[in-house]
Amino acid sequence: IIGMLMLFTFSLVDTLFISFLGTEALTAISFTFPVTFTIMSLAIGLGIGASAVVGKYLGRSEYEKAKEASTVINYISLMLAAIVVGLCWFFMEQIFFLMGASESLMPAIREYMVVWFPGSIMVVCIMTGNSVLRACGDTKTPSILMAGAGLINAILDPIFIFGLGPIPALGIQGAAWATVIAWGISYFYLMYLLVIKKELVSRSLPSRPVMLSSGREMLRIGVPAAGANMMTPLAAGVMTAIAASFGDNAVAAFGVGARLEPIATLIVLAMSSSLPPLISQNYGAGKIDRVEEAYRLAIKFILSWQLLVYVVLALGAGLIASTFSDDPEVIETIKLFLWILPLGYGMQGIIILSNSSLNALHRPMSALYLSAARFFLFYVPLAYAGSQLFGLVGFFAGAACGNL
Repeated sequence: IIGMLMLFTFSLVDTLFISFLGTEALTAISFTFPVTFTIMSLAIGLGIGASAVVGKYLGRSEYEKAKEASTVINYISLMLAAIVVGLCWFFMEQIFFLMGASESLMPAIREYMVVWFPGSIMVVCIMTGNSVLRACGDTKTPSILMAGAGLINAILDPIFIFGLGPIPALGIQGAAWATVIAWGISYFYLMYLLVIKKELVSRSLPSRPVMLSSGREMLRIGVPAAGANMMTPLAAGVMTAIAASFGDNAVAAFGVGARLEPIATLIVLAMSSSLPPLISQNYGAGKIDRVEEAYRLAIKFILSWQLLVYVVLALGAGLIASTFSDDPEVIETIKLFLWILPLGYGMQGIIILSNSSLNALHRPMSALYLSAARFFLFYVPLAYAGSQLFGLVGFFAGAACGNL
């Protein structure tokens, strides 16, 4: 929970401080969310692959194979992250124009992304490294790492955005610098832990047969898992484009809501990281009854928990909205978002936990099909139909019905 909270408060803290720069800056940062979350989804997906493979070997007591897999996974994560980030950088303007960003917003978006993109390679490696630690039963260290990074980001954000002493005010780009510096410190400390202190990753390059076998197994789960996770930002990009048809104020409000969603579904996301190692180890040990029990408990709990979260968000909608904007139209749209969309978060939680369980059982394609169906058969089409028939209310209500 602590690790996930810190991961997603990065963008929330950035949004909060950037909101002081005005609605235009808030709209620009809102357009970046689907793209930044795409890279995050790659990181989470590869982490799921790492956890499933390492956890299975540990369940079978094959410790040397687990170490070999951990080593290979770190090299693959670095390579794939560099490829995806390179493609996003090359097609940056086309991506944002496709989402509905106006020409006037592009300078601010570009300022942020030219710093954020190169630094994001580190966050992919951090997520896979943390997954290796979780697969080995260490959930404490990843939480401390992410909490430390989140604290560094929160301290540096106002300094780089608004300036302090010899440091000039960098505006929206300052938020990106704060994030990248925080990730950099976390990355180098994590590599020290994995390679030197805990010796979970070998210092030497693995042999070619080991590289191929471990890499193939990790990618067989990690790539579909990353694909399933990338459905979220892809759908968010389409949703942002639909919101753009209602004007910049709607995009700004939707961007705030999209950043609040990971906090509202925090327990779901935390369980989606902690459930797979448990399932993978028991699957590797042949204890399927424990797998079934863990899944049933998770589903029952998450439905009750998300109902409670909805009540809190609905009651506090006005206070939350006024924290992020002083524009009356933006405030009203944020309130509308919080009154409607969180109703579907419990159902969304079932999909997320089912996906993570299927990945842990080495059935990644089933998880990918489930995610694709959720977003592109129900979530986006119903949101679009609702927006055409009932405006913004229909837009949010359609998305909530899609989750159901």
